[in-house]
This record gives sequence, C-alpha cells and structure tokens, in this order.
Amino acid sequence: MSTQRVFVARLAGCAVFDPAGDRLGKVRDVVVIYRKDDPPRVVGLVVEIPGRRHVFVSIGRVTSIATGQVITTGLINVRRFQERGGEVRVMAELLGRRVFFTDGSGHAIIEDVAIERNRLGEWDIGQLFLRKPKTSASPFAKGPTTFANWSEVREQQTPGETQSAEQLVASFSELKAADLANTLLDLPEERLLEVAEELPDGRLADALEEMPEDDQVHILEALGDERAADILDAMEPDDAADVLAQLTEEQREELLDLMEPEEAEDVRALLKYGPDTAGGLMTPEPIVLSADATVAEALALIRRHELHPALAAAVFVTLPPYETPTGRLLGTVHFQRMLRYPPHERLGAIIDDSLDAIPASASAAEVARLLASYNLVSLPVVDPAYRLVGAVSVDDVLDYLLPEDWRSHDGDDQPRATVPAPAPTLVGSDRPGRGR
Repeated sequence: MSTQRVFVARLAGCAVFDPAGDRLGKVRDVVVIYRKDDPPRVVGLVVEIPGRRHVFVSIGRVTSIATGQVITTGLINVRRFQERGGEVRVMAELLGRRVFFTDGSGHAIIEDVAIERNRLGEWDIGQLFLRKPKTSASPFAKGPTTFANWSEVREQQTPGETQSAEQLVASFSELKAADLANTLLDLPEERLLEVAEELPDGRLADALEEMPEDDQVHILEALGDERAADILDAMEPDDAADVLAQLTEEQREELLDLMEPEEAEDVRALLKYGPDTAGGLMTPEPIVLSADATVAEALALIRRHELHPALAAAVFVTLPPYETPTGRLLGTVHFQRMLRYPPHERLGAIIDDSLDAIPASASAAEVARLLASYNLVSLPVVDPAYRLVGAVSVDDVLDYLLPEDWRSHDGDDQPRATVPAPAPTLVGSDRPGRGR
C-alpha cells in the first residue's frame, strides 16, 4: 500500500470542506504529540473559521487530505483552540528548530515537515526537510538542504535537566491503556495531575476508561470543564456515560453542552437507560450495513484497527437508516460466517436469524446468560420497535459483574451481581418470522 505524504508548509492555507462541499475554513497548523521511540503522531489540525477564530479539528474527523483541500466529517467544535500539554504545533514551534544528526555529522534547521499516513490510517511525521549551515562567506549564500527521517536526528538537550512531565508522557507512550492507568494511579496526586495535563486527550481517555469511577471523576474535575469535555469526547460513549452518571445533573448538563454534538447525542441516549440494563451497558456504535452490502464491504469495515475486537466479531443488517436507532433489525452476520463465502456474496443471503436481539431494558444478568449460553462475544440491542440501538459486548458485562475494586486485587472476588442459570430459550424467540 502506498504511503500518502503531505508537507505541512504546503498544507497551511488549504481550504477545509465538509462532505457536502461547503467550506468550513482553512488550515493554519498541524498539531503533533511526541512519542518515546517513534516519530511524533499527528493528533489534529488548527483550522481558521470565519471570524478569524482558530479551532481544533481532530485528525479522526479528517477523511481526506489532498492537494489544496482537506475534507472533514462536517461537524466541528467551535471553541477557540488552546494548546494542550504535550502538544506541539508544527508551523509555530517545530519549523525553525535546530536538530543534531545522530551520526555526529553536525546540525541543521528544520525548514519543513512531511506528515505521512501509514497503513493503519494514522498520520505521523515522516521526513524532515533540513538546511545545513552555509559553507560560503557570501551574505547571499544558503546552506545545502537534505532530507532526514525523524530517527536520524535529535533535538538539543540540556545535560542534568530533570525529567519534565512532557518527557514522562513520552516514556509512557508504549504502555497499554490498563498499564498506563495503573502507572498514573501510582504517582503522587500532584504529579498525577501534572502528567494528566500533558497527556493527549485520546491517550488520557483510554487510561481513564481503565480506572475506577471515583478516580475518573476526580481527575476530570481537576482538569476543568473544557478539558474534561474534550476527554469525554475521546472516550467510548458507554464509558463517558458511566462517568457522567456519577455527577450531579447540573454538572452533567454543563459537560454535555461542551462536548461535540455527535458525541453528546450518543451519551445522552445511553443515560436514558439504567446502568444495570443492556441499554446502559451497550455501545451505540456497532457496525451496521444493508442487506445489499457484500462480504467484501463488511470485512473492510471490521478490519479497521481502532475497532474493538468484540464489536468486530459481527455486523448487523438492518433496514434504513443505518445509524442507531436504525430501521428494523434483520439479523446478524458473524465474522467467521463471512469467511466461508465469496467476497461478492450479499449479506442478506447469509444472515444468522437463529438468535434474536435483546431488548434495551433487559438486565445485565440476562445479557450475561445469553452470551455464556451461546458462546457469543456481542449481542444486538433493540428498542420496542425492534430497531437496533446498540450492541453489548462481553467486556462490557465483565466490567459490570466484577467487583468495583477488581483492578487492584488478584484474588477470587465474588461478582457484584448473581448470574442465573442459562435459560432454555432466547429473548423474543416466540415472535413470528424469526426462525430458520
């Protein structure tokens, strides 16, 4: 697969459009975060919108970067851009920096930076365009230029300087989310909050999802409402809903108003359900396709690296619309079943209609029983009109059934909910038209 490469100096000033072709603004900068052993990763763009306001657009909302234009998903948060801890603006801060070649051949100045899209769809800093010191005494002479990879240069460091929070964040870059959460909770409180300030929104969101709810609330309150809203945007909707459920109604509404409209809508939908129900445990963003979609299209969707493995195990086939709440649920197509059919096969022809969905009002114990009885990793969740509203996965149920302090204990704690014995029939199995 070819690598897409864009130089930031050429990207600056490019128009930004929504999917309908309406102009939203123009690119002013690219925001990256440093990592310990890998090149800095692009986290978003600084976009100037009408009124000369600079706002942040997450790279996850950018669908295309081409010559002269950037295409986004449409909705953007119009809050004024504020640089977060650990973030570096390429145009404003990185260009013009002096770097040293790791082979000892001298130093150079960064004149431009290329960002590259890898096979996982993520954007990283690729090559650097560098200018070496001039070799002529002429006032009009310029030094020779060269290209270098990030691994071939280093920035100047002050000997004996204590490790900053930014450097500490870089050292945590390779930790898994659960390990990062434990590492943060082991820090003194003052240091924990300092590092949390430096962590990128997505990284901190991943760590918070692995923490007890009391710690989640404490950290978010310390960060302030605007940063907390950004973190909640980056969290999975069901995890964000769990955190907001711990707050007062006034605090909850303030944060929801500050969140991205799309994310807030998903979280509001989840907050309507009780925490011990299928609706309260589910994610509102399962993979939904039409009956006319092909096996190839479905496999392409579940191949996305950011998709949770439990949600990638199956796709759900519905009538339009194909965003929750969808049209009527027609059935499920499991990943393993798709592998048995040619790429051009229609999903409607291979639907597994032997298992029915579970209502959003079903208890967590009922969800656990069905998952265990039929060796499933996820179940579709429907409303009374049999419209798909989400999917509940086995990890969501485990998080609920395990004791609240399970992360800090290695013993065999008793679950906080009792799971009844497997039932002989499935929810809704007596409805007509759902048999083989």
